[in-house]
Amino acid sequence: MKKRIVLIACTTLSIVYSYAQNEISKTLEIDTKKSELKWSGEYAFYFGGHNGTISFEEGYFIKNDDVISGGEFIIDMTSIVCNDIDDEEANEGLIDHLKNEDFFNVEKFKTAKLVITSVEYHDNTRIKVYANLTIKNITLPINFQAEVDYEKQQMTTKFKIDRQRWGIDYNSKLRDGAIADGIGFEVTLSL
Repeated sequence: MKKRIVLIACTTLSIVYSYAQNEISKTLEIDTKKSELKWSGEYAFYFGGHNGTISFEEGYFIKNDDVISGGEFIIDMTSIVCNDIDDEEANEGLIDHLKNEDFFNVEKFKTAKLVITSVEYHDNTRIKVYANLTIKNITLPINFQAEVDYEKQQMTTKFKIDRQRWGIDYNSKLRDGAIADGIGFEVTLSL
């Protein structure tokens, strides 16, 4: 009889704990059509560069106790677009170059991934995000400042990475015409 009571008590506690966890922790899917990832790259020794967009394949935030605590976002590297070249042939040439082995090698690495590992809140809307960024199957930690707008249900941020850390080292050693090592990102994640 005691074993049965202990078993019932353990089962009840486990169900209550599981229910409480589900109430506390929620997964919030992003709207990939409203979410936006802009990229920019510049030349190292003279003014100019290129910019464009890349689409999100999917993604979600993890929300605990009404605050964002994590998330995972898959980026479709095959969707890379350049926005600053009007000439169609030149635009296609740059996009093909960005997709080949010199840069992102999208035939082999079709997606990139950002996984939020922790979040520090400065106040209700300003946060510091710690994450792991995977590009070309290389995963490295990054961190950046972001803002959360609960009314619009979105998070926005701007940050740069050193592309060489992810094995994107095309033309980085040349002096004339060299491409800067920093790649800029402007991100809007919307629910």
